Amino acid sequence: MKDYRLAAITFGSLLLFACTVFVGALAEDSGKMVKVPSEKARVYVTDSQSWEVSNGAGGTAGGFGAEGSGGARPQTAEIIKTFSERCPDVTVNNIRQKTDYVVVLEHEGGKTVFNHRNKVAVFARVSGDSVMSKSTFSLGASVQEACEAIRADWAKNFEAMRAAQAEEAPSRARPLMPVPMGLAARNAMSETRLMVASTPDGADIAVDGSFVGNTPSTVNVPEGDHTVTVTKNGYKTWERKIKSMGGNVRLNAELEAQQDAAK
Repeated sequence: MKDYRLAAITFGSLLLFACTVFVGALAEDSGKMVKVPSEKARVYVTDSQSWEVSNGAGGTAGGFGAEGSGGARPQTAEIIKTFSERCPDVTVNNIRQKTDYVVVLEHEGGKTVFNHRNKVAVFARVSGDSVMSKSTFSLGASVQEACEAIRADWAKNFEAMRAAQAEEAPSRARPLMPVPMGLAARNAMSETRLMVASTPDGADIAVDGSFVGNTPSTVNVPEGDHTVTVTKNGYKTWERKIKSMGGNVRLNAELEAQQDAAK
């Protein structure tokens, strides 16, 4: 009998020792894994709405009456105030791009406490992943649920989130690199803006034998040597040779009437 008691005591001591070692190792590992964030999480509250609904009806043998109401009003300021009161370990920020979490909360009013619902959702801003979503009976409870979800996620992921934000920041701040000038852009810079007028106007303009418009008109001609002609029925053909090297060139064609037309 004594041997059984001694064995039982020995087994119990070994089990207690094993549990102590396991718990100590777990606590040690947990201490290594869990780190306290060095700064507060920043939260952006979206433009939320408060929905009011109310209805009533009644009647007698001689008449009937009914009443109803509804609508929505901004609730964002109230949510921010509640966050400051119930969740002082986070910072509410009004610039979405500078925050860690986005909170969406819809508050439903005009009902009894057992009928209305407040819907709250929390998202990690950079990744867009959902952290939590839930329905509650009060605005305060919604903020409390969001706050606890942010605390837990921030303690676990703040280093990874800060690293992701560090990679995101240079892409937003990176200046635009100059685009290499292509052949079309270089040709556009070397084109000449040719402004052609005539007396009388309404004459045909041709550049290197191709019709380009009627006077007065402005046309672009590429770099190089070109022949500009201006023609009109009853007048002699007017012609000029130009060398296009960019810039603006004005041509004013004084058309000379043909002898047959003059008679």
